[in-house]
Amino acid sequence: MFRQAPRLLLSAALALAAGAAHAIDYRSVGEPAILFDSPSAQGKRLFIVATGTPVEVVVVLDKWVKVRDAGGGALAWIEARQLADKRTLLVSAERATARRSPDENSPPAFEVVKDVVLDFAGAAGNGWVNVRHRDGASGYLRVTEVWGL
Repeated sequence: MFRQAPRLLLSAALALAAGAAHAIDYRSVGEPAILFDSPSAQGKRLFIVATGTPVEVVVVLDKWVKVRDAGGGALAWIEARQLADKRTLLVSAERATARRSPDENSPPAFEVVKDVVLDFAGAAGNGWVNVRHRDGASGYLRVTEVWGL
């Protein structure tokens, strides 16, 4: 048993390192797109997703990408060419106030409601994210108020 301890520790360390190396990848939809139940245009059409909608990339298979939406459960396939490099976030809180700096006591920059899509402008650290509204306003939201990070 004691001879196996170093081997077990090494296995556990490798497993943790492999898990840490695999980051979740988010993209946004670049144009209105149909989501399918399989990686084929002949598959069943599930629904249409709007431009700018953030999605979590689960699997990449040639010209198709399996994605998960903000609902968290539904998996569907989208053509890879329909995904943009631009990152967007979806407001998940009922109401959120973007602040001028990443501080709860900072003055408000703008307010948003649930399901508004915002441009991801960068991570701010300490539980904040920098976002930009389509009208040009920018500010900082708590990471717990958005989906797509």
